[in-house]
Amino acid sequence: MSELDRLIDRAALVDAVTAIFDTVDAKDWDAAERLFTPKLHADFTSLAGGEPAEITNVQLVGGWRVGLHARKESFHLAAHHRVTVDGDTAHVHVKGYAYNALDAELGGAVWEVWGTYEIPFTRTADGWLATGLTFNATRTRGDAAVRTHTLD
Repeated sequence: MSELDRLIDRAALVDAVTAIFDTVDAKDWDAAERLFTPKLHADFTSLAGGEPAEITNVQLVGGWRVGLHARKESFHLAAHHRVTVDGDTAHVHVKGYAYNALDAELGGAVWEVWGTYEIPFTRTADGWLATGLTFNATRTRGDAAVRTHTLD
């Protein structure tokens, strides 16, 4: 692989990570689903306990759709990307921050979290798709009930 190819892959992978968080914050659920393979590994145990799971992209984004509903604002940042490419597979490690706030009519409570993400990717005809998402929370602040608040 040439240095130019390596840089192109790195840029595409950083863009793919950015797209995941941008589509979630925009609540563009259909676009978010398309950024993942149909089956993926999800691990949010540092936040919610339980066990890591093999789920579908529809299940992953469906959970976000319920948890990050229209009356809950979210803002995600990802930085300090460490990208490793090995042929048609890749891994991206990023530091992450998320801000979640309920709208004023729901009390306006805020919850924040910091941590790292591990995101494996595979190269497809449609570009790089995430094959998993692991979040390792290192710090939280605010009203923890905001994280689990739904409109149901």
